[in-house]
Amino acid sequence: MSPLDLAGYLIAGLMTAVALWRMPAALRGDEEDRRRRALWGCYAGFAAALWTKTHVVRTALNNSPVVDLAVLIKHYTATIAILAILGYIVAIYGTYPEGGPVPRHVRFARLVQRLAAKASVATLVLLTVLFFTVVDRSVPSDRFVSDHAGQWGATLYMTVFYLYLGAASAVCAYQWALATANARVRHLRVGLGMMTAAMFIGVGYTVSRTLFLWVSVAVEPSDGFATAFDKTTEAAQVLLFALFAVGASIPAFGTGWRRARLWRAQVALHPLWRELMAAFPDQPFAPPASLPRELTRFDTPADLRVDRWAADIADAVEKLRHYAPEGLLRAAREAAGSAGPVADAYWIKAALAAKASGAPAGGAADFETRQAADQDGEVAWLVRVAEAYRSVPEESARRLLA
Repeated sequence: MSPLDLAGYLIAGLMTAVALWRMPAALRGDEEDRRRRALWGCYAGFAAALWTKTHVVRTALNNSPVVDLAVLIKHYTATIAILAILGYIVAIYGTYPEGGPVPRHVRFARLVQRLAAKASVATLVLLTVLFFTVVDRSVPSDRFVSDHAGQWGATLYMTVFYLYLGAASAVCAYQWALATANARVRHLRVGLGMMTAAMFIGVGYTVSRTLFLWVSVAVEPSDGFATAFDKTTEAAQVLLFALFAVGASIPAFGTGWRRARLWRAQVALHPLWRELMAAFPDQPFAPPASLPRELTRFDTPADLRVDRWAADIADAVEKLRHYAPEGLLRAAREAAGSAGPVADAYWIKAALAAKASGAPAGGAADFETRQAADQDGEVAWLVRVAEAYRSVPEESARRLLA
């Protein structure tokens, strides 16, 4: 197996993995998920097309009763994938806030919307007719372009497909280049930049192959040159799909990373939040449950749950000030060795012990509330406090009350 064939299997596997990963989002039904469904259709279509290019699959199909069947299936699935990505482009960039002139990229997206479906159907029909009429399929081919170099029928057939593919690549490159320039989030800018680069490679791929085929009709190239050209452009296409798959996944990885951080925050905050809510049972909306049960409450988004817990903890600490003895903050800082999350953890555990022992509510004791720049900063601080809280011995906290 050649390195190019191995790369073909790897990129087909990568695109398949991306399609499977994004499939759950495609099964939902709101407006945002319709966009994701279009993007998933692109992944799935290109995954199928890439598998038909792998050595084992293309050899089996090309030697079937329908000679060179792999080529036709590849172009069918690629055309459908291109239609899906054009639909995604229109859904993302074809709308804008009402009022004022229509932006140029929106006008362009709406033009694409009017032409995309008709162009796709016309391409599929024309490819089918040309494949079964003018393409010489007397001998099964391994690499269609190099094996049919110099044949006008195959050249016409491939020109139709490359015209459609090149136009779609140019549309995507234009829209994603604009989006890259306007992206403010770093990971989104990187992902869009990779996808833009992939589409520019796609434009160069289609133009170079079309020129090669038509020049070959006039001057038939040697077998060695044709094979080398075919492999070189195939390598460029492997790079194209690698950039596209990774670039399209980077924004989703950013979302996944945020979800992982929220999951970690819930795991860290839950013991502290549950103890505080047990001390003040009238405060939470619902009685606190175990961590597995809380993590599987799908009716509440993770970010909303973390924000709610942070607010609950802050409110409970404010209430604890009325049960904590004066001087507890100073004693907690001395025990911790500094004024930080460990000192706050000592103070909270000791104040809870004071309330549990029956201390009457009184004036508010000193407690320095840390002012965070935003909600994420507050949650990050509370996570550090909660982690320290688990390591503070109960007896050490009780001794502070003396």
